[in-house]
Amino acid sequence: MKILYVEPFSGVAGDMFLSALCGLADAYDTIEALPDKLHLPDGKVEVGEVEKNGIVCRHVNVLDLNPEKAHHHAHDHGQAGDHDHGHAHNHPHGRHLSDIVQLIDRGHIPPGAKKIAVEIFQSIGEAESTVHNIPVEKIHFHEISGVDSIIDIVGCALLLDRLQIEKTYSNPICTGFGMVKTRHGLLPIPAPATALLLEGMPVYKGKEEGERVTPTGAAILRYLNPSFSSPSLQLHKTAYGPGQRNFVGPNVVRLSLGSEVRSISQSSLYLIQTDLDDCSPELLGEAFQKGLARAGAIDFTLAPVTMKKGRPGLNLSSLATEENLQAVCHYILENTTTIGVRYFPVQREELARRTVVLETTHGPIRAKRVTTPSGKSRIKAEYDDLLKISKEKDIPLIRLKQHIEGNRN
Repeated sequence: MKILYVEPFSGVAGDMFLSALCGLADAYDTIEALPDKLHLPDGKVEVGEVEKNGIVCRHVNVLDLNPEKAHHHAHDHGQAGDHDHGHAHNHPHGRHLSDIVQLIDRGHIPPGAKKIAVEIFQSIGEAESTVHNIPVEKIHFHEISGVDSIIDIVGCALLLDRLQIEKTYSNPICTGFGMVKTRHGLLPIPAPATALLLEGMPVYKGKEEGERVTPTGAAILRYLNPSFSSPSLQLHKTAYGPGQRNFVGPNVVRLSLGSEVRSISQSSLYLIQTDLDDCSPELLGEAFQKGLARAGAIDFTLAPVTMKKGRPGLNLSSLATEENLQAVCHYILENTTTIGVRYFPVQREELARRTVVLETTHGPIRAKRVTTPSGKSRIKAEYDDLLKISKEKDIPLIRLKQHIEGNRN
């Protein structure tokens, strides 16, 4: 599984994502050609090198060559100030969502990239619609309908489609704090639409005043739908995307491609139990146990217990998936003397395992090789294979097991 790991040390913006994704995909030439692919002659991509607290990285900067927009358009780049979070509805340079979708649809980019780009713009439109209480189709985008934001979002979509990310993990997001100046006056940080896009994600303010997450950055994060757990990852490639402002900490987002190291798998199961004090143990022998396994029991145990009034009994415990829960319960009710079973959900962690064939002096023997969280491995030979060789060669089972497993672990 291809994993993307996001580390937004000082927040995140559209051009920061684009710069880092270019590094991961080695796609600077692709993004430099994107304005032509989207039929945007007033857009130009420049790639430069910057240093952030000693981290040297390449910055993908999108220029809006339209001189009129330069006076009105506040870039969604690297947590710059004076964002037009209001997206004024009567601004002559604004675009409706349908205009942006049409522009994307006409672009010479893969269908998968178009789908991702539209989804990101749609999420911003829905957030703005909620904030302003205006139907999304009537929202007149200003800031994110500029050439730079369009290329930031479509560029990220193009590279995400190329990289084929299957799952994303992220660290908590630094939003900054204070107020941001907009066309509608001062707004709290994070701005209302940005806050909506970040809903459900763990965030923190940080120690420096200022805006750290832009609407475009938040919308890209929303599309990635990251998990904020801490998996064990094997990282294969890392790239940095710098923001334009400088903070005490490095104003970069670090993106890494990797794969999960799964020495342990987790699963949700049900533990099914009943206590028996009037059931002959011979009814719970091999035939019963084989039937219990056929019903879907993953594992089961029988243990002696002392029941009320001092009566001796047996506790039957079985594990099953939710899918097989009812079948296992019904089997126990049909084939024992109990009049009821209890069950409850449990979590189980298992070591990663694989079946191997061991070549031994006694012939091939199947075995399971497991890997512990620390990376150590151990072997357990299959009982049925050991038993067969033990009988054929008249070797005590315990000696055979110790000899084969001892030489492998």
